[in-house]
Amino acid sequence: MIEKIILAAGCFWSVQYKLSQLNGVINTTAVYAGGTKDNPTYEEVCTDTTGHAEAVLVEYDTAILSTAELIEFFFRIHDASQINRQGPDIGRQYRSAIFYFNEEQRMVAEKVKFETPNKIRYYKNLQIETEILPVDKFYIAEDYHQNYYKKKGY
Repeated sequence: MIEKIILAAGCFWSVQYKLSQLNGVINTTAVYAGGTKDNPTYEEVCTDTTGHAEAVLVEYDTAILSTAELIEFFFRIHDASQINRQGPDIGRQYRSAIFYFNEEQRMVAEKVKFETPNKIRYYKNLQIETEILPVDKFYIAEDYHQNYYKKKGY
């Protein structure tokens, strides 16, 4: 079955690239999610006033990649212990978040988040700050952000 989930883990350029390499991922789209401003632009999101996170809409085949496996990979590709930042990128738009489309995804996300400190050594003594929220509205980012690293190089 094909499912969708939105994952935010810092700048969407590298997140989209990494997620697109995962077996079972069918498509990825850079999006803005979790905010209140309708149809935000990149420039507006960067002001940290829209409430949106840079995120990636992931379409995946659950016959190949389970939601739990996808979310565990998500925790491996960023530092979910940081609040409103990833590395040198600072601001609420770079927060760690999982935006779910259904209750099953929420339950899986909560379970994986809870189990991650015991599965991934990096998180052993850290608190995971990832928000787990229902999808409300999301907006596709501008074309130049889509598959940025595939077009420009990593």
